[in-house]
Amino acid sequence: MRNYTIIDHLKFIIPSLIGIFLFMVPIESGDGVTIPIAILANWIQDLLADQLSAIMMIIIVITAIMTLFTKLAGEKALAKTPFFQNLFYTSTFWTVTRVIAAVFAVMVFFELGPEAVYSEDTGGMLLHSLLHVLFAVFLFAGLFLPLLMNFGLLELFGTLMTKIMRPLFRLPGRSSVDALASWVGDGTIGVLLTSKQYEEGYYTKREAAVIGTTFSIVSITFSLVVLTEVGLAHMFVPFYLTVAIAGFIAALIMPRIPPLSRKANTYIREDSKGINETIPVGDNVLTFGYKNALDRAKKEKSVYKFLKEGAQNILDMWMGVAPVVMAFGLVALIIAEYTPVFSWLGAPFIPLLELMQVPYAAEASETILIGFADMFLPAIIGSSIEAEITRFIIAALSVTQLIYMSEVGGLLLGSKVPVSFKDLIVIFLLRTLITLPIITLIAHMIF
Repeated sequence: MRNYTIIDHLKFIIPSLIGIFLFMVPIESGDGVTIPIAILANWIQDLLADQLSAIMMIIIVITAIMTLFTKLAGEKALAKTPFFQNLFYTSTFWTVTRVIAAVFAVMVFFELGPEAVYSEDTGGMLLHSLLHVLFAVFLFAGLFLPLLMNFGLLELFGTLMTKIMRPLFRLPGRSSVDALASWVGDGTIGVLLTSKQYEEGYYTKREAAVIGTTFSIVSITFSLVVLTEVGLAHMFVPFYLTVAIAGFIAALIMPRIPPLSRKANTYIREDSKGINETIPVGDNVLTFGYKNALDRAKKEKSVYKFLKEGAQNILDMWMGVAPVVMAFGLVALIIAEYTPVFSWLGAPFIPLLELMQVPYAAEASETILIGFADMFLPAIIGSSIEAEITRFIIAALSVTQLIYMSEVGGLLLGSKVPVSFKDLIVIFLLRTLITLPIITLIAHMIF
């Protein structure tokens, strides 16, 4: 440790402790126990309550205009700003999605077209309620996320977790960093990290598929949004513990059964050597992890870079997620409100829910499979159910199902991670069947 100054130690310890406090420490508030980020988010929501619908409509419209411009002008149009190039240059499918989202947002805001589009049960709920929560939570979560990701906390955990990840999940220790990055940031961050490390030859095909579909867990931020939507934000700690237990059991089972167990244990390139997880002589797992953390923290030399990355996180979340929620969410809500499609799809689950003594089993069944389209939809549709226990189960299940096409699923299909659309459907259904009984059992203990 002689090679490190007191400044190096403080540069790791202070930002990491602030990050842990903001994102992970439960504190008492007027609404019950919650985390500091949620208190900040509620404050900004109250402050901008009358303006947020207009702000979110403008963000969605600007996103669509910039995406359309970049698509027509070509990939090189924003080459000088790689961040905006990645944000706005997307596939034709996502370009069309963003344009549709902008049209929907304008229709809802100005109450144009059929009432089914802008009513308080469909578009009105999205633009005047859910997107307000998204704006506020993403603002502070995005800004402070680098405290957890850039100052060595992930490196320390990654090293410490090596002895756990191999025997339990048959994965390298560094895959815990992908999981942590998802947990504190966003499932998309985990998928991008996994895809990049797979391409660089650190993971085999099986490892990449397992990590991408099992450890790209839903972030604290997203979980908070879902829980707020179902009116249970004061139960964040028991909720997240429930999600963690169900997710952990699913992570033990999923790599050991098809389709993940059938993926080849070979690398993307023949010359890949994988990861050397040996700890140097003279070090133990803690000292080696701590040195890795200090080395990472030393690379952070600029407050401007920290603020710039925070601002980019915020824009990425606002412009990446809001249009998807508006487009997929509105279509799914119209289908849910005005057609019996989700009642049909959920019908086989009614006897199972009744067997597990879940109140409002028929209403809850309609939310079970809709999460494959977008993770927010079960919470939106289930938010009107009177029983708190049922809303709790719906919210926890939607978070542990993990594979939703509007984000993680779509990203996995677009990445190099070796999973097919059929794989994702099977994994989604298996995760639902594994986690639902566990969540319901814990919910009965809590309520």
